[in-house]
Amino acid sequence: MNPPAAVIFDVDGVLADTEPIIAQASIRMFHDLYGITFRPEDFRPYIGTGSEPYIAGPAQQAGLTIDLPRALEVKHRYFEEMVTQGPCIAFDGAADLVRACAHEPNWRLAIATSSPEGKAMATLRATRLPLNCFSVIVHGDHVARKKPYPDIYLYTAEKLGIAADRCVVIEDSPAGIRAAKTAGMHCVGVASTFDTAHLTEADAVVPRLSEITVPLLRRLLGDSTEALRGFPRIRPEGP
Repeated sequence: MNPPAAVIFDVDGVLADTEPIIAQASIRMFHDLYGITFRPEDFRPYIGTGSEPYIAGPAQQAGLTIDLPRALEVKHRYFEEMVTQGPCIAFDGAADLVRACAHEPNWRLAIATSSPEGKAMATLRATRLPLNCFSVIVHGDHVARKKPYPDIYLYTAEKLGIAADRCVVIEDSPAGIRAAKTAGMHCVGVASTFDTAHLTEADAVVPRLSEITVPLLRRLLGDSTEALRGFPRIRPEGP
């Protein structure tokens, strides 16, 4: 049997279709507190870097001084209202992939999101995914440095008791992919938020979460040499 392995999922943009909701909650907050209207694209450079940079970055670009704790409190409240009152926000294929990975012998599953605990758990509840399949749930409050630093993934691997090179991370943002690769992990990029040109550091890139299969993850871990069709962007071995 192969050594123990882990599949680590980011949340926003991977398991949960939340990026548009996060942007709208942020836009509403800035309008209500500061009378300024931002656009969704103003937040794109900060996707995956954590809640504070996501708000502070656009504010700084606009030359706006804000009360960051208050801004985050209001944004998170608006976000939770939106996901609580709306339909299921899980991406197509999310539940099937989680269950398929959970049935693999010697694999453990984890969540690692830069979001603070309250927002992370509200999001996960709104996905209606089988959270009992996950051995570990790590959120942004667990680490001081957020993505693109590798801290959250190294901490998750430590909590799982799995070596970094036996972990596959599923990410949607350049910052998250950089964090995973800096941690010494394998990574699948999902082009749900950014196009494939922004995800080139990943070992494999798929257009949507439903395209990820257990054979693909086994191949990235080196546990299978099975030929895979339809994944031309798997990074070849060697230089």
